[in-house]
Amino acid sequence: MKKATKNWIDSANYDLKTAGAMFLSKRYIYVIFMCHLSIEKMIKAIISTEVNGLPPKSHSLLFLAQKASIQLPHDLQEFIELLDNVSIVTRYPEDLKKMSREFNKKKAEEVYAMTRRTLKWLRQVSRLKD
Repeated sequence: MKKATKNWIDSANYDLKTAGAMFLSKRYIYVIFMCHLSIEKMIKAIISTEVNGLPPKSHSLLFLAQKASIQLPHDLQEFIELLDNVSIVTRYPEDLKKMSREFNKKKAEEVYAMTRRTLKWLRQVSRLKD
């Protein structure tokens, strides 16, 4: 395995653990943010196995999945679309109180669970190992 690929995987795993820590500390907005980042880095790990150099400098999970030639199942495709849409507001909140109500414990728990499922699927289809 390329060193760059391993670094992307390690970073994705670190970000997922950070999402778990943010959940425990009730920082639910950052759970969403770190889940997005974790999936982004795992897709970049997949891309890095195929290219020499860095994956595209993009935060769009849909764009990156396309670059990696990943065909997501319907439910994961919907989740990725949702995560792409909410990622922007978690990066640049206009109304923190409103966002805190929207991205509550239940929502963070759902996103965290789906992120774990998505990462597992990405590892399986790409044959990436931790």
